Amino acid sequence: MELQVGKNKVTFKSFGVELAGDLYLPEGFDANQKYKAIVGASPFPQVKDQIPATYGPEMAKRGFIYLGFDYLGMGDSPALPGEFKQSRYMFRLIENTWDAVSYLGTLPFVEEIHGLGVCQGGSIIASAAVTDHRIKKIATVSGMMAADGFQWTDKEMAYQMIAAANASMQKQYETGAPDYVAPFGLDDEQSREEFVGTAAYPAMAGETYDYYGRDGFRGPKAVENYTNMHIGDQAMQSLISIGEAYADKIVQPTLVVYGTTASTAPCSTGFIEKLTNEHEVLAVDEFSHVDFYYKPEAVKVSTDAVAKFFNK
Repeated sequence: MELQVGKNKVTFKSFGVELAGDLYLPEGFDANQKYKAIVGASPFPQVKDQIPATYGPEMAKRGFIYLGFDYLGMGDSPALPGEFKQSRYMFRLIENTWDAVSYLGTLPFVEEIHGLGVCQGGSIIASAAVTDHRIKKIATVSGMMAADGFQWTDKEMAYQMIAAANASMQKQYETGAPDYVAPFGLDDEQSREEFVGTAAYPAMAGETYDYYGRDGFRGPKAVENYTNMHIGDQAMQSLISIGEAYADKIVQPTLVVYGTTASTAPCSTGFIEKLTNEHEVLAVDEFSHVDFYYKPEAVKVSTDAVAKFFNK
């Protein structure tokens, strides 16, 4: 494989199929040298052309190799035979991540592997690291590691989500056809006014739309292989997060970056409270959850902090 500075399209095997990835290499890359590598984990329901396409170049600029990839059934990666696209299931994401680490371990110029997760990616990385000590350090940004505590604050709403997911799974089993839904209530055609105007929390809806919406920064118009539609049984796994439950089992040094005013802050703080390892926290007042996805000033804060931590 001939590699070049910047983005390189790669594949690696997981669940018996080839997952599609982008391997970002730093300026002055020399295959005879040794580098620290990062396996990236993205938010739900993202593909590699979203968060990885932002964090990959930034971490490469800071001297790291970065692997972003499409999970099984997402983006450019295939679903398993007989299954459907847009099926991002939590425990498979962890196994995909272990296989991504294995792939990085085959590269002769990689000397050390770290994990970086954003939003749901924080839970994926934290969970994967519990039993994968090939990952030497982990960092989370706007991480959803304590998502159980956050999502179950309104149990009735959670039960409704579970009931809908159960019905969707049954429907798919009986029909053999995919059942696609809009998990956040946002489809690929809505205008900002339509989505925000009917939202219970307009501010949160606005920042969600500005990234994921039809006209958003990394919405379906901007990212060809992205859609807001998803398999309807998703909640049966997305409501399960083992990051917080196993926080005290994580031995790797850990960095947690989050916005104190973000509605998802408890998903980071609940995790931090249970850590028993060596860890650092960067709590920032001026940035929201989604700001860390793409706003240059927020991304600079998070990537500078991650680079400093991984280089210690």
